[in-house]
Amino acid sequence: MTAADPRPLVVIDADVLGRQRTGDETYVHNLLRALPAAPGAEALRFAAVTRRPDLVPPGVEAVELAARSQEWRMAVTLPRLLRHLRPALAHFQYALPLRCPCPAVVTIHDLSFERDPGLMSLADRCVFKLTVPHAARRARRVLTVSERTRHDIEELYGVPAERIVVTPNGVDPVFTPAPAPAPDSPAPARPYLLFVGAIQERKDPLAALAAAEAVGLPLVVVGPEKDPTIAAELRRRGADLRGYVERDDLAALYRGAAALVFPSRFEGFGLPLVEAMACGTPVVAVPEPALLEVAGGAAVFVPAEQLADGVRRALAERDTLGPAGLERARHFSWERTAALTVAVYLEAIGR
Repeated sequence: MTAADPRPLVVIDADVLGRQRTGDETYVHNLLRALPAAPGAEALRFAAVTRRPDLVPPGVEAVELAARSQEWRMAVTLPRLLRHLRPALAHFQYALPLRCPCPAVVTIHDLSFERDPGLMSLADRCVFKLTVPHAARRARRVLTVSERTRHDIEELYGVPAERIVVTPNGVDPVFTPAPAPAPDSPAPARPYLLFVGAIQERKDPLAALAAAEAVGLPLVVVGPEKDPTIAAELRRRGADLRGYVERDDLAALYRGAAALVFPSRFEGFGLPLVEAMACGTPVVAVPEPALLEVAGGAAVFVPAEQLADGVRRALAERDTLGPAGLERARHFSWERTAALTVAVYLEAIGR
């Protein structure tokens, strides 16, 4: 750390870097990348606490912290490190350390475990129910990624509206249209549908597979296998499971897809929608509130049982949906997210 720099220090908990945590990692990676150039950022110093300092972008100081377990890290080693660093503010996702020695802001992406408890395991649900309300009520400011989640936080936890700030996700610059697949593209040569998200009940990849089967196209699935039973069923029925893929490969898969099929039963934002739209790929999704909010009129929305009809419509209207999606995706940038976040940091420390 640069001890001589008198500017207030903001520490971002970046433990998700390198851990293939899909949306949470995407959020932290791009926020760190965009923070140093955001308006007002020159008044602050930024540090990222992580087990992967090699992944911290320029303009942010990397502070390495190993993690024996998440429970030990949040209860002991992270509070001890924060007492040493003495930041003006610290930024976390979902949970604060057991005894946070400094003011904090917290990002809460969604409250699926509150609104639809059956979509999460009992063990995970208990952890979230213990930690997230506590963080929301203790933090100086709560950041969230959509109006949908802002309303949930206000209603379920009684957090005053003035303490909640919506900072929508952005689109990584790698997600852009391409005229044709590169020779070494990971995308299959024949037409296919794409599903992006963790393999678990909440994301409902089996509904995406049923739609693909109904229209006679293969399904490529990108995301970690959180439910082995669902993963096994996807494989048995011929889906192409890719697991976690790097951003460049994911962009190539978006570009090569006939459409993204996104039947998730609950979302706080729905980042794959805007990533696909930024690549010029039509999107078919279920009318879940956050997805409607994010995609606007640039996607095809149908109930889960009508996904196949939605895919047929998307394929027929590809020439219209592609440009509409590109225009909608321009509303979301990580630079805007960073600007809104820096404004919250400055307000939280009284600058």
